[in-house]
Amino acid sequence: MAEIRLEGVAHSYDGGGTWALKPMTWTWRTGRAYALLGPSGCGKTTLLNIVSGLLTPTRGRIWFDDREVTGVPPAGRNIAQVFQFPVLYDQMSVYDNLAFPLRNRGYPRQEVDRRVRRVSGLLGLDEHLRRRSRRLDPGRQQIVALGRGLVRPEVAAVLLDEPLTVVDPAMKWTLRSKLKEIHRDTGHTLVYVTHDQTEALTFADEVVVLNDGEIVQAGEPGELFLSPAHEFVGHFIGSPGMNVLDGAVAGGLVRVGDAAVGRASGDLPPGPVRIGVRPEFVRLTSEEAPPGIAARVTGIDRMGAYDLVHAQVNGHPLVARTDAAAVREPGSVTFLRFAEGRAFLFRDAVRCGVVEPLPGSAP
Repeated sequence: MAEIRLEGVAHSYDGGGTWALKPMTWTWRTGRAYALLGPSGCGKTTLLNIVSGLLTPTRGRIWFDDREVTGVPPAGRNIAQVFQFPVLYDQMSVYDNLAFPLRNRGYPRQEVDRRVRRVSGLLGLDEHLRRRSRRLDPGRQQIVALGRGLVRPEVAAVLLDEPLTVVDPAMKWTLRSKLKEIHRDTGHTLVYVTHDQTEALTFADEVVVLNDGEIVQAGEPGELFLSPAHEFVGHFIGSPGMNVLDGAVAGGLVRVGDAAVGRASGDLPPGPVRIGVRPEFVRLTSEEAPPGIAARVTGIDRMGAYDLVHAQVNGHPLVARTDAAAVREPGSVTFLRFAEGRAFLFRDAVRCGVVEPLPGSAP
């Protein structure tokens, strides 16, 4: 296990014309499970390959504990890396594929067998141990590749690059819980790259959100959902993502059009803002009293346990998640309020305040 530190790391594939990774300083702490979350093309795999040594960064330095490894090739970093698609020895059995990293490092036979059977049991591979890898379906092959990356106890870190892409969706929930169990058993420093927010939020101790080559926020899953520090985080995390409305601050009041929706926290200067609020924290009411915002219902998605109500507010789409018996038939007018402390103010995409309730307003 190792603490991995990046100092001013940046990378360009075209000599500095554009930057796949913008300069960043970051630390992956020993023994933690991290998810590196972001859309396709944001720099996730580039960052992972820099940590593993498959890429040398254009700028900056990399440290494993107190050892600089910036120019050290992958073989000298003691990293286990699992790629998006299975990489196996097709002619070998599942058992031999799992055992190969241990045998290659001289582990005693009994220890090899113990660790192989431990991992195969957790990943549901016991009945396939004697089968040749090429006879497995792609999803099962990827599970074997995953097991081979997790079987070694002494690695500095385990790096997983979207490892469940080819795995059947029904198996993903089980495998994520098994990964967490193996992580608890081994205590590896683990970095899991994904664009799937569900994978990230259900697996990691800490989620690092990457966008356009830079880290925009990192924190525990609940923190990212309940307190987004960047507009992108609010949009990318959540299903549906955070609603964003154009508004303005004047005289300390936050307004959407002519309607005052609350007070701006702190001493926020007047000017335009973006108001972000998740569908879970939009309240529907038939009462026009302040601080309600008039909205016209445009549609309803019946989700079973709850409804998603689609509406238009000053020309902006908005979604509310509700099971309340409010006015919500398509074409009807309803009024919106925000749950206390759950609507955020953004300028230049960065959170700058919170919408606080007006004195004496209804909850």
